[in-house]
Amino acid sequence: MTATSTKLVESFYNDVWNKRDFRVAHEIISTDFRFRGSLGPEKRGIDGFLEYVEAVHKALGNYTCIIEDLVCSDDRAAARMIFRGTHQSEFFGVSCTGKDIEWAGAAFFGISHGKLSKLWVLGDLDAVKQQLGAPTVGRF
Repeated sequence: MTATSTKLVESFYNDVWNKRDFRVAHEIISTDFRFRGSLGPEKRGIDGFLEYVEAVHKALGNYTCIIEDLVCSDDRAAARMIFRGTHQSEFFGVSCTGKDIEWAGAAFFGISHGKLSKLWVLGDLDAVKQQLGAPTVGRF
């Protein structure tokens, strides 16, 4: 039985990101997964992606991804997201502050052969930097 796009995306955030269940990651993510997160460079493959997950969790304790809105078709999905965590190690060049931070984002998935094949995430990095007191780029 092939998982629906909705179930794949929900499991991606609830199981892989929030619970860090990497067994599930190998079940729902294709081996040639292409991931471009708003916090770093493009990663390829499950292992590259899971390194990114670990780095985010190291910097942000209790890191959680919350799906606010989800639109899916058979081969694509888009989610409006809230990301939050407690700043516990260096992040954007800022040493641990212990602050709880939160920011909005959007995720765009490609789905192929019943697995997540690619993901591009956009996040409000200015909101992250402002909450941490990090230098931000000029405003519009």
